[in-house]
Amino acid sequence: MLDGTIMPPGRRTALYLRVSTADQKPDLQYDDLRGYAERAGLVIVGDYCDVAVSGRHEGRPQLNALMAAARKREFDCVLVWKFDRFARSTRHLLTALEEFRHLGVRFISVQDQIDTDSPAGRAMFTIVGAMAELESALISERVTAGMKAAKARGKHLGRPPIRRAVVAEIEALAASTDLSIRQIHEKIGGKASRGLVGEITKRIRSGRPTAL
Repeated sequence: MLDGTIMPPGRRTALYLRVSTADQKPDLQYDDLRGYAERAGLVIVGDYCDVAVSGRHEGRPQLNALMAAARKREFDCVLVWKFDRFARSTRHLLTALEEFRHLGVRFISVQDQIDTDSPAGRAMFTIVGAMAELESALISERVTAGMKAAKARGKHLGRPPIRRAVVAEIEALAASTDLSIRQIHEKIGGKASRGLVGEITKRIRSGRPTAL
C-alpha cells in the first residue's frame, strides 16, 4: 500500500503473478502488467507472486494472501497476465470472479483481453459459469457411465465384502472384552475399517445381531 496516499476510487490495483519453476522469472509478466496499469491509469498498491507452485496446487500462499487482502478492501482491481496464471480450473476461476464481483473488485486479464468492468467481460463471466456447469456435468456423466460399464462387466462396486472370519473375530472381542473400538481395530490388525469395527461392536454390546 502507498503510505498515506489517498487514491481516487477504483484505481488501487493489485498484481497477481505465478511462475511454475524456480528457474522461471516473472519479469515478462511484471513488464506487461505494469505497462498496462500505466496506460489504464491504474495505481499499483501491491503485488503477489507465487514461485514454483503448480496451478492446481491448493496452497498457493500469495494467492491466498491476495484473496485475504481483497476481503479487507485493500484494492479495487486485480490485474493478471493470463487466466492460467491465476486459476487452477474453470471452477476455481468462476468462484474467484464471483467473490470479486461480490466485493466490488474489478478483474482484468491482460493477455486474454478481459475486463469485468466492460460489457464483454460481464458476458465472459456468464460464459465461464456455463462452462463450469458443463464441466461438472460431463465429469458426473463419465463417472456414472464408468460405474455402469463396470457393473455390466461384473465388477464389484463400493467397499469390498468383509470376510466372515474377521466379523466373528470382532464380535468375539466386542462380547468378551472391554476394549475400545480403537483397540479392537488395532487388535485385528486393520483387517476391517474402523467404522465397521465400531458398527459391529456397538451392535454386539447393545444385544442386537450383526447385519452383514
